[in-house]
Amino acid sequence: MSERLLVDTLRAGLIFGGIMTLVPMLVLAERRISAAIQNRVGPNRVGPMGLLQPLADVIKLLFKEEITPNRADKTLYFLGPFLAFAPAAIAFIAIPVGKDLQVADLSVGVLYVLAMTSLGVYGISFGGWASNSKYSLLGGIRSSAQIISYEIAMGLAIVSVLMISGNVHLGEIVEWQAEHGWIVFYQPVAFVIFLVAAFAENNRLPFDMAECEAELVGGFHTEYSGMKFGMYFLGEYLAMIVMSSLLVTLFLGGWDPVFFELPGGAAGTALSVLCFALKLLAVLFLYIWVRWTLPRFRYDQLMRLGWKALVPLALLNIVLTGIIVSLLTETG
Repeated sequence: MSERLLVDTLRAGLIFGGIMTLVPMLVLAERRISAAIQNRVGPNRVGPMGLLQPLADVIKLLFKEEITPNRADKTLYFLGPFLAFAPAAIAFIAIPVGKDLQVADLSVGVLYVLAMTSLGVYGISFGGWASNSKYSLLGGIRSSAQIISYEIAMGLAIVSVLMISGNVHLGEIVEWQAEHGWIVFYQPVAFVIFLVAAFAENNRLPFDMAECEAELVGGFHTEYSGMKFGMYFLGEYLAMIVMSSLLVTLFLGGWDPVFFELPGGAAGTALSVLCFALKLLAVLFLYIWVRWTLPRFRYDQLMRLGWKALVPLALLNIVLTGIIVSLLTETG
């Protein structure tokens, strides 16, 4: 029992350490990619080619003075950043990052990840409410309405994937794709719906209405500074990684390379992790590219897209998928 506990602890430490290492790299990548897109110079002073800029950012946040509003609800004000960070970190334990490599092999992995990531809205809502600022409050309310709206479209898109694969176990969904091909080729509509909903879930441009500096100063985190702001920032990037990992697992074959058979043993596990990481980085690059390319939606456009376009389209996709699956089942 103690040996199994040690192995599980080491596996959890490696996976969690990997995603926590990816966050500062992702921040640096976003700053460099955005600079290239906008034809300007990115961070290039701290360390060789600016590689130590994330470390400088962390040091700044650690030593920056933290100011708490006088009339803030102190309990919720301090709890908000933690609730924005923790659900994303906890959700990642069910993601299979490699062949036989995940922290928790849950039989209802899809439902678990969706349930955990949906809790992130509480951190944003608590921060907006507790700050006792109209800008923060409006940002929290916007985020709540936005996430509820787009979670419905995302859930319906995932239903189509479950109908095709016949499973809610993330590892077995990857195995199904290893035998039959990536689900994105079977469900391109669900893939697009999931991708758009993921941008809205993560409050990323063109759907960052919870922050929207042109209208709300900084939105829900206007009154936060220092490491409390850093926790919100960290939570946003962790949520990006979790959503991208879920998209890779559900639609892009997960850790399976598809094009060749993985060898057995440690070499196969290492190759599977590398394959998953490359797909994950490609999706994260898409996140960054879209942010610095598309303009922000108006809030009414955002809600109209979710309720009048994505939800009906996802429902129609489910109906068509059900018909096709039933016909194939009868003929097969």
